[in-house]
Amino acid sequence: MPADLAVIGLGQLGLPLAQAAVAAGIPTLGYRTGPERGSLTPAELRRMLASGFKPGTSPAELGRVRTAVICVPVPMGADGAQDLTQVEEAARVLAARLRPHTTVILESPVHPGTTEEFLRPLLEEGSGLRAGRDFHLAYSPARVDPGNRDFGPANIPKVIGGVTPACTESAAAFYGRLTDKVVRARGPREAETVQLLETNYRHVNIALVNEMAVLCHDLGVDLWDVIRCAETKPFGFQAFRPGPGVGGHALAQDLSGQAPHSLRMVELAQRVNHRMPQYVVQRAATLLNEHGKSARGARVLLLGVTYKPDVPDQQGTPAEEIARRLLQLGAHVSYHDPYVPAWSVLDRPVPRADSLYEATADADLTILLQHHRTYDLQGLSVKAQLLLDTRGATPTGAAHRL
Repeated sequence: MPADLAVIGLGQLGLPLAQAAVAAGIPTLGYRTGPERGSLTPAELRRMLASGFKPGTSPAELGRVRTAVICVPVPMGADGAQDLTQVEEAARVLAARLRPHTTVILESPVHPGTTEEFLRPLLEEGSGLRAGRDFHLAYSPARVDPGNRDFGPANIPKVIGGVTPACTESAAAFYGRLTDKVVRARGPREAETVQLLETNYRHVNIALVNEMAVLCHDLGVDLWDVIRCAETKPFGFQAFRPGPGVGGHALAQDLSGQAPHSLRMVELAQRVNHRMPQYVVQRAATLLNEHGKSARGARVLLLGVTYKPDVPDQQGTPAEEIARRLLQLGAHVSYHDPYVPAWSVLDRPVPRADSLYEATADADLTILLQHHRTYDLQGLSVKAQLLLDTRGATPTGAAHRL
């Protein structure tokens, strides 16, 4: 059976979409554009293959689908601006095979204006077709939360903004097969800005609570008790919690290079969040000193090195910078993570603890960076010589909290 949908990019954005489409009975072609790594288990892949999923092996297959969704990564370049290289590559591959009446949707996180000013010319020049007349073009912000057991593609509303009303309706008809609710934006710029607002909302609020963590530590105030009390307010407050840094594919966007439209609050939030790994290491060194030990030569065990609990994704994880800084201080660093069988920092493999409780008891300092469900924090807090909890997950008084 020929594929009805092509998902271009099978990383953290494209893979959930492909899974949802297959579950909805849509024959789906998955086309990789680079060394993206998803989180499919062999069993999940077998189920998808049996339900209509086909890994793409030839660009020619893109010319036989009715809908193509571009979900490639958009990393930040060395200058802090978005690197649209993979979007361009996907557009050129697709444009050469684009047929009339195809619906093309961009889901990658991009700055407002990218769909119309960057993607549209590439598709039109490469295909000889015109968006809004010969094919449909729209933007839909990806709303992916890996590991979330309550919200998935079926019950997360999808926002759609097309370059014409007909484009919006065509994209809405596609997403209507996957989700309970479709929200129509006025156009692609509005839809792109929805993604900008949602992502920056998260980063700004995390930065606020990270600053509160530093302040509360200096004041001797239990921030987690403050948050517990504050979140009882039924209006005007949403609880965010501090941590060792911010990871994941959804990077804060301050519109660097687009002055005078830069977002100063987001720029400040980025600086605050980027300082958190350094702050964790400072706290670690202080704890060791308070107990008569130096960071140099200390045995430090890191628990959980993924960016999110109960998922294997390490993209943007603050654990890497924390490990690097500890190594530079002369500490002997090891790690444990049920989702990461091997881990390297500074091109050197980090020893993995096979026996968690023995490693915790042996370490001069154990740092909880990610709270995976498999961790028995009560038991670990009893075993640990020193435990620094950056997630506020241990029982009160059982560890030193961030």
